[in-house]
Amino acid sequence: MTADLTPGDTFDPVTFPLTRADLVAYAEASGDPNPIHQDEDVARSVGLPGVIAHGMLTLGLAGRAVASWTDGAEVVELGCKFTNPVVVPATGSVDVVVGGSVKKVEDGLATLALEVTCDGEKVLGMPKAVVRA
Repeated sequence: MTADLTPGDTFDPVTFPLTRADLVAYAEASGDPNPIHQDEDVARSVGLPGVIAHGMLTLGLAGRAVASWTDGAEVVELGCKFTNPVVVPATGSVDVVVGGSVKKVEDGLATLALEVTCDGEKVLGMPKAVVRA
């Protein structure tokens, strides 16, 4: 698919449900034990609306979407600004939705504009990926 990327192409959104168990697993794998990602009282005590997902976990989900859209093409750049937290409920899950489009293809690289939302609100600012097309 990567050879066929054309500016203006859009990708079907990918939905990733996140649970508190996912946050625990990510904390262990990443070495980030910050309690705002697991403890409701701690998260609220620092002004957060509740337990939040790790920002890098959210960006990683965007990367997974890019990999699925581009048949695993080499990602040479992935970045964003962390603008709004993904609040993960104590029970059940919350959905992170990643959509995207091709902004440009130049010199063998395709730049993808991404949109990452949770409950209809953008959670990453200016997310983009560059893949080797």
